[in-house]
Amino acid sequence: MNCLMVICNVPDETTATHIAHVLVQERLAACVNILPACRSVYRWEGALQESCELPLLIKTIPAGYARLQQRLLELHPYDVPEIIALPVAQGLPAYLTWVSQCLLSSDD
Repeated sequence: MNCLMVICNVPDETTATHIAHVLVQERLAACVNILPACRSVYRWEGALQESCELPLLIKTIPAGYARLQQRLLELHPYDVPEIIALPVAQGLPAYLTWVSQCLLSSDD
């Protein structure tokens, strides 16, 4: 089964928790890991910026990526959030099957 790992940094714990719950509840993600804070250094609007952010690791499937991306854009407070999807090249088959079943299931 093909899966994606989507990386998205958010500004705080409240935003991280809200986004994670919405994505899993709406079956756009099978699982969202909220990682400890990291420091991001980047250029924004011509100036060097530095901020504390929490990375989200979002597990999904390619068929649902467009909807996931759209929902992240709706939920995220940044004008241009980091949303990067990486293909999962290998993984435990039972886990990858679980990811797919979580997203394709109509059960609550």
